[in-house]
Parts: sequence; C-alpha cells; structure tokens
Amino acid sequence: MKTKFIIFTAVLGAILWSCSRVPITGRRQMKLLPDAKLIQLSNQEYTKFLNANTLVPATDSNTIMVKKVGNKIAMEIQKYLVAQKQAKRLNGYKWEFNLVQSNTVNAWCMPGGKVVVYTGLLPITKDEKGLAVVMGHEIAHAIANHGNERMSQQMAIQMGGAALAVAMEQQPGQTAEIFNQAYGVGSGLGALAYSRKHETEADKLGLCFMAMAGYDPNAAVPFWERMAKAGGGATIQLLSTHPSDANRIKDIKEYMPKAMKFYKKPQ
Repeated sequence: MKTKFIIFTAVLGAILWSCSRVPITGRRQMKLLPDAKLIQLSNQEYTKFLNANTLVPATDSNTIMVKKVGNKIAMEIQKYLVAQKQAKRLNGYKWEFNLVQSNTVNAWCMPGGKVVVYTGLLPITKDEKGLAVVMGHEIAHAIANHGNERMSQQMAIQMGGAALAVAMEQQPGQTAEIFNQAYGVGSGLGALAYSRKHETEADKLGLCFMAMAGYDPNAAVPFWERMAKAGGGATIQLLSTHPSDANRIKDIKEYMPKAMKFYKKPQ
C-alpha cells in the first residue's frame, strides 16, 4: 500500500511539474515529453527533410522574404517572452527559415524553431503580410507546445506511454513517424491534426505575434478567405489540418481588438 502511494505521489508530482501556461491565452496545459529530447528529434528529422527536398536558393527574392518575415516574428517573440519571464520556452531554439520547392500549400514549425514554407503557399499569401499570417500561426503552434501535447497523447496510445528517450532508441521509426505527423511535416496529411482548441489558440497567438513584428493582423481575414476559395484540391494541406471556415474567420474578427493592442505600426 505504501509503495502504491509513493508511486502515485511521484506520478502526480510529474504531472503537476509538467503543467504550464500558454503565453497570452493563459491556458493551462500538460506536456509530458521533455523539450530537450523533442528538439533533438526535431534536428534529426529536419535534416532528413532538407536532404530529401529541394530548397529554393537563398538569393531568391521569395526566400529572402520568408527569412525576413520569420526573423522579425522570432525576434519579437523572444522580446515578449523575456519580458513575461517565460524565456525558458525558447531554451534550445535556433531559428531557421527555409523555402521548399513544392506545389503543396503548407508550412510548419518544429520545436527548436525550424520553419519551412512551401512555394505552393505563396500565390495565396501574396505578400509579406499574408506570409506573416501563416508563419505567425505555425510558429504559435511550436511556442504553445501543441505538438508536445498531441505527441504525448499519441505515444500513450501507440507506445504505451514509453519515455521519449526510450522510444527514440528502441522504436526510432515509429517515433519519427508520430513526430512528423504531430508537426505536419511532409506533403501527406498527418493523422494527428491539431484539435480545434489548438487551432483557435494558434490563430490568436499568430495574430499577436505578427502584430508584434509590425504586420497588421487584419491581413488574416482576407488571407483565410483566399484559403477558403482555394480549397478542394488534394494538395491544400493547410485546409485539411487547419480548417478554414466561416466560424474561424468570425473568431479571428472577434479577437482582433486584443491582437491590435500588440500592433507595432512600422515607422
């Protein structure tokens, strides 16, 4: 009986320790996977992805734009988290932004700040503001640790709650598959699509992040309207894992006054 109590206390303590609050929204979340191990796995899978895909040259104007927008958002997020005494969320982050040649309409951000945008997205983003909407949203998923939550759930189902370090060593293939699905990596639709709760939260955080970087968050409404019109094709992954509908646009409009409080209008 005493042993069971000790085990229960240890498990409860680990759960309480793993709880934190998401920046800006304040939602309490529970993440069971260690960030350091996730970033280690992220670096491995990111390298594999880059080796298997064609990067648009760094001198290309679109690549320059992707890096510009990404770095502006990342810099402002870092300033904000430091001011809010939440800088530890960026421990191990080394931001990197790449544009990949692909007709797929998609973008994603791995833990550790590894961000990829697909060229198929650019006709819909149209300009820096539209690109900031998507990049702010995807970076928000990483900052809010949504992938950690989703991966924790799936590992509990598929791998009996195995520790990430053990899973990486003993079942690297399955662990990598769960990771890539959780973070939307690749051109196929991942089985671990973010929940509506995560999507709504990423929309809100993304609006605030782009506003901090000097991009008018009102650009989100026409962007998602364009996404809705572009829907129906098999390669529109953002519409598969990130449902764009009237309710989403309505939610964005309702949240806009709060996002505008973060807006740093360019001088």
